[in-house]
Amino acid sequence: MNLRKVSLVLSGIILTGAWYYRSSLTALFDSARTRQAFSTTSASAAAGVSHPVEVAPEGKRILAVDNAGIYTGTLPPSVPISKESSDTRKVVEMLSPEEATKKLRRNEESYLVNRGRGVFRYDVVQIPSNDPIEDDHAEKIIEIPEAVASEDGAANNSSVNSDWMFWGVFDGHSGWTTSAKLRQVLIAFVARELHATYKAAIADPTKTAPEQTKIDEAIKKGFLKLDNEIVNESVEKLFKNPSKLVAAETLAPALSGSCALLAFFDSRSKLLKVAVTGDSRAVLGRMGKNGKWTATALSEDQTGSNKAEEVRMRAEHPGEEHVIRNGRVLGGLEPTRAFGDAFYKWSQDTQNKIKSQFFGRSPSVLLKTPPYVTAEPVVTTTRIEPENGDFVVMATDGLWEMLTNEEVVGLVGKWIEEQKASAAKDGKGWFGGWFKGKKPEVLPVEGDEKEDVAGQRAPLRVKQWGVKTDDPRFVCEDKNVATHIVRNALGGKNTDMLCALLTLPSPYSRRYRDDLTVEVIFFGEGDKSGTVEINEDATAT
Repeated sequence: MNLRKVSLVLSGIILTGAWYYRSSLTALFDSARTRQAFSTTSASAAAGVSHPVEVAPEGKRILAVDNAGIYTGTLPPSVPISKESSDTRKVVEMLSPEEATKKLRRNEESYLVNRGRGVFRYDVVQIPSNDPIEDDHAEKIIEIPEAVASEDGAANNSSVNSDWMFWGVFDGHSGWTTSAKLRQVLIAFVARELHATYKAAIADPTKTAPEQTKIDEAIKKGFLKLDNEIVNESVEKLFKNPSKLVAAETLAPALSGSCALLAFFDSRSKLLKVAVTGDSRAVLGRMGKNGKWTATALSEDQTGSNKAEEVRMRAEHPGEEHVIRNGRVLGGLEPTRAFGDAFYKWSQDTQNKIKSQFFGRSPSVLLKTPPYVTAEPVVTTTRIEPENGDFVVMATDGLWEMLTNEEVVGLVGKWIEEQKASAAKDGKGWFGGWFKGKKPEVLPVEGDEKEDVAGQRAPLRVKQWGVKTDDPRFVCEDKNVATHIVRNALGGKNTDMLCALLTLPSPYSRRYRDDLTVEVIFFGEGDKSGTVEINEDATAT
């Protein structure tokens, strides 16, 4: 990493001494002050240790960013901060640790599921990088009053209702409209297909329950029906009633795109289905007999860099050398499965017609046999074991660019231990009956030396930021476990890095971090009052 001094022009005052760097966000080294007007953050930040920064009295910490790198320093309180310096660098006042925490918690939510049907809590948080954020999420509990046979074939008592619980995380790209559409209707589309499948099984006297493969097919059918509505039916309606005034709104979810990660838990069978279209990821945390957590991926990242996906794509489009180029579909789109992204699905004729009548772009010169991208998910099935403390972390790829599966599960395990200690101190029983042992000094999780398991990529941001993964870098400061994970993904103990990453304005922030959506589901019985209530302690006010 090469460092050099540069000059900044802010409000007519020349300031020198800011360290310039390309590859490491943690390389915030001391520099000599000039005219007592500028200083940089401590070199200890590079070691993952946060210390108070020695600055001019009552100075304002600033962050300057341009197309080449990031600069950090301190201005006297009398010097105003201009939005743009004379050399096109954008300059903003650095968030304080308190302001960074407020921003982290701005969109956090937590719910206590008091239904006694296998789930007792889930937490979620979102941190934007794009403006507006392109991620979205959805949650829904549907009570099933009619008799539904159990998965083991024994008829259940029709007087006992069950729950279908859904959690969805949607990672949009090229805009927010597709992910918003998924938030609005994907769960409904899937639930409708599941209802038809269960109803057919009950009506058939030779069957006592749907086969698991039939349930998987129903989920896939719901995904594909919605994508067909987004990509194809929207065009058909527009061609029947052409209007430039409504074309943009009608086609918006087709022109942008979104990955989708949907979890479906049947409280009666205790089976968790995870359906993934794209590169969002779900990971199961489970307590082992040795008292440590294990991390098990419940999904596979579907990108052009995934060898299995590349093999599938080349088999579906034989003779097309560039169907996957540089790890991307036709050299452009990274996920090989997604909703929307119609430019990878429409025929050349359709694209040319839309362009001539309304708007759009010319088809790719590599487009030969569309569709190249599908919304069909891969579905996995896992039997939940609440007695082993099962929880699931669902997140868009922005998180997995920063942390490994094991780190994420270990962070949740560390957080649980903190909650246990706090509950014991307050005389409460929350999590208190689950685990034994003292507070861990390191993440309480089984390690995994493999970097690429089941098509999953290593956290590239760690390399980009120059983070030393063998140094202690994690903290536990949040009551919302999803916020806790994101705090540690963005810096943890290194408050300088955390504040810098959260200060970066869009679109500059996108070079260093993506939109983040994280959801954590805890399995267990809990209260049986039948309600779902907001957990005020872990929800933004």
